[in-house]
Order: sequence, then structure tokens, then C-alpha cells
Amino acid sequence: MKQFCIGIFTFFCFTKNTFSQTTGLGSWNIINLQYSHNTKLSFFGEAQLRSLKFYNHFHYYEYKAGFMYKVNPDLKVGLGGGSYQTFKEGGDFLLPKNNNEFRLWPQVILTQNIGKIKVEQRYRAEMRFTTMGYRNRFRYRLGLSYNFGKTKIGYKPFLIGLSNELFFTNNEPYFERNRFLVSLTYKPTKTTSIQLGYLHQFDYKINDETGRDFFQIGYFIELNSR
Repeated sequence: MKQFCIGIFTFFCFTKNTFSQTTGLGSWNIINLQYSHNTKLSFFGEAQLRSLKFYNHFHYYEYKAGFMYKVNPDLKVGLGGGSYQTFKEGGDFLLPKNNNEFRLWPQVILTQNIGKIKVEQRYRAEMRFTTMGYRNRFRYRLGLSYNFGKTKIGYKPFLIGLSNELFFTNNEPYFERNRFLVSLTYKPTKTTSIQLGYLHQFDYKINDETGRDFFQIGYFIELNSR
């Protein structure tokens, strides 16, 4: 347990030396829909819209969809794909685009509980068809979350989350990006959630924004076949 805590602390401290490269707060907006066909198989769709200033200088959007299969309570595998569009900085959707991309990605999600803390590890391999040609990328995200509040019909309404994600490629310089998020989620009903968060992103020599801070807001809907 002591070694695990030291590892968690070291992993999140990786972001400390990237916080100096900031240029104001942008916006990061998410809407996500998940449909559970049964206890094993689920489908999802998601759209994102981002701006480099606070709801100004919109430069990026994406939409994606896929499925997840629950192998056991602690292991999920899935496949997704979508369109990812990055525009030139300095205004709202300025041309020419920095990147026009279609992406496919298989992923594996491992979860475990340590006391009241949920630990999630996500491994994702991306096959990227970009303006600059085909690229590979590999992502690892470690997340911690804690549910709290008075129980409502089988669920607690609040969740605190903390996550850090590393992006790598198979070409030099190998490291591409670090993404850190701290968030608070409120669940007004069993099928809907609203998330507010602060996200810091550091990019290294890629055609996207570099060293940005974002206010994140997300709306999540969960449906099932019943």
C-alpha cells in the first residue's frame, strides 16, 4: 500500500513542471451519451468543442462513437473512432486547419477499489489518419475518484475526480503530451451527470495548442435497454 501511494504521488507530480506555460483559461465542452444494451455490452457517442480563450477563439471540435464490452467487473475492452478537427489559432475556426484527422482506437480499462477510492487505468492505442499522414499514438491514463453525499435510490450524487494522462508515439521524441484534470461531478438523476473541472494540457512539438488551461464542463447521459 505504501509503494502504491508513492507511485500515485510521483505520477501526478509529473505535471508540476508543465504549469508555467499558460496563456489564460480556455473552454472544454463535452456531451456524452452511453447506452447499455445489457450488463456486458454498451455503446457510446461523444462530441467536444474547445476554445483557447474563455468561450472565444474556438479552434477544435471532435465527434466519436464506439462500444465497450465488460469482460468482468474490473475489466472492459472496447473500440472507438471519430473525426478530430484542429483549426489555426487566433480566432474562431480560422483556416487553414492545423489538422484534419480520422482516428480509430482500441482500448482497455482496468478498475479497482482501494477503500472508498476507485482507481481506473485506461490504455489506448490510436491509429491516426492525419493531414501529415498516418501516425500511431499510445495513451495511458490513471484516474482516482471518490463518491460522496447522501445516497439517492442506490447512488451518491457527488464525485471528486483526479486524473493524469500521458501520450506517447513510436517515433522520436516519443513523448507528445501530458493532460491533467481535477473535476467535480454532480448526478441530479440516476441517468444524468454534470461535470465541472480544471484541465491543464502540455503539448510537446505537435500541431495543436501548447501549454493551455481549460475550464471543463460536461453533460453525460446514461440509458439502458430497460
